[in-house]
Amino acid sequence: MKKTGVVGIGNMGMGIAKNLLKHGFQVKGYDISDERRKELEGYGGIPCLSPAEVGQDTDVVFIMVMNGDQAKEVVFGADGLTSTMKKGSCIFLTATIGRRPAIEINEGLVNAGINMIDCCVSGGLPGAHNGTLTLMAAGKREVYDDMADVMAAIATNPNYVGSEPGQGQVVKSCLQALIATEFTTTFELMTMGAKAGVNPEVLLNVISTSGGGCGVFKNCVPLIMDRKFVNTGSAITTMNKDIGITMELARDLGCFMPTTAAAREVFQAGISKYPDEDNWACIKIYEDIAGTKVERKK
Repeated sequence: MKKTGVVGIGNMGMGIAKNLLKHGFQVKGYDISDERRKELEGYGGIPCLSPAEVGQDTDVVFIMVMNGDQAKEVVFGADGLTSTMKKGSCIFLTATIGRRPAIEINEGLVNAGINMIDCCVSGGLPGAHNGTLTLMAAGKREVYDDMADVMAAIATNPNYVGSEPGQGQVVKSCLQALIATEFTTTFELMTMGAKAGVNPEVLLNVISTSGGGCGVFKNCVPLIMDRKFVNTGSAITTMNKDIGITMELARDLGCFMPTTAAAREVFQAGISKYPDEDNWACIKIYEDIAGTKVERKK
């Protein structure tokens, strides 16, 4: 059985680590947080003090960090994975960092003789902890096929999206464009309905069972109505970062994305007003303007 590791055992990375352990894999893990390393040890994992320690005698390592600079440091830094990982081993870049950084990291790994699967994920905190993630994996087909057992431990929807690293990042950028605009449209319509005196639960029931119903709407509206904006597993910081990556890709490719650009401005406003809250906190901006509140009727 493959020996695995996870660098970045925050909310998403810890979910991946837990499911690897559940399926019998040895899991080494590193995070800058002492608390996170201790938590991993409590689940049966092996806490490490550096990425290099994670990479020692490990067959596959997942990287779940916030941005491209962090990912490059994890891989190529003085205590990075390439200082210890053996030739022929594999790095899963599960962090959303954008196409260009992913390509650059892969180029460095080719020189080191280490394989890379550019593998963005979707499913949020529930998907990570329940082992039901959707994977957008790009890389050599033979490497992808060899990692089927590892992917099965963390995901129910693995998708091979292309042979070139960077393509996983592109698919994730397309997905985040849709999700961001679904969020902002939800904020708009729920605020309008509440302002007009319609019970928000009526809107939830009608739209959820219609052609307009989607996972974003069904998940976030109950949280909005219950005024749960913190620690629900979907931080504004992450969406704001991801949609910024999407718009950067659009600029690089010369694509016209006005709807996504408008959504980005909403999340930029949200992170300015509610930096420590979750995506649906952005609705409070709409509510303030309209002079209403989307809340469950008592």
